[in-house]
Amino acid sequence: MSTTTPTASSFAADWAAWHDAHEQARASEHGFLAITSIRWLTPTPERFDDAPGAWSTSADGPVVALDDGESIEVDGARVSGTHRFGPLPERSSTNVVWQDGDETVVIEVARRGGSDVIRPRRPSNPTLVSYTGTPSYEPSEHFVVDAHFEPFETPREVTVGSVVDGLQHVYQAPGVLTFDLDGPRALLAFNGHGDGLHVLFTDRTSGVTTYAANRSLDIPAPDASGATRIDFNRATNLPCAYTEHATCPLPPAENRLDVAVEAGERLPA
Repeated sequence: MSTTTPTASSFAADWAAWHDAHEQARASEHGFLAITSIRWLTPTPERFDDAPGAWSTSADGPVVALDDGESIEVDGARVSGTHRFGPLPERSSTNVVWQDGDETVVIEVARRGGSDVIRPRRPSNPTLVSYTGTPSYEPSEHFVVDAHFEPFETPREVTVGSVVDGLQHVYQAPGVLTFDLDGPRALLAFNGHGDGLHVLFTDRTSGVTTYAANRSLDIPAPDASGATRIDFNRATNLPCAYTEHATCPLPPAENRLDVAVEAGERLPA
């Protein structure tokens, strides 16, 4: 007889498979653990020791001026001389490839908080090479809760802070998730992947057993009645828990849960 309720063993196995895949993605050779620096571009061309060319930006977007003998690969094509990326939308990024001797370096060109940045990513970066995994709480069905999505009449623009002083992020918030976890709770939800939702939150474990600034969680799209499910076992750390070269957003004030969410990823080892 079929059932939609997982057994304890299948629940744990599903979580382990998900987390293994998440760890593999995090430790990929050009993932965020490979970032060697974050460079905030200005109108004045500047050279950096971990990227080719002289980089600058303006209202027309980032520009790199490559010296003779220097080249990068953009969208699969080799580029030399001066390359203009054009204006970048907020929170967007594009990657270019630089062959530095025997090492393939991916340079992220991005816009964050109204500024253009580059972030080179090297497989040999010590943060990546020394990474051994992130400890997590044992998965518990206690932290899988039914939730109800209450949409706003119109989505709201919500401005949140960042781990970078003075930097702000703006998100579209379509509504609020309400649920019970050792008492009634609510989380302001942002637009996520596809029709799904995304939340940033802290709780009573933050700064004790979990990363102090934030944790992140993707939530399945609600059905027509607003029903969905929140699985806190899949709460993950943002890049700022691992590297200073991140611009991670902080949770909105509404998302500081007054309960210990002893589920999901813990402080990095």
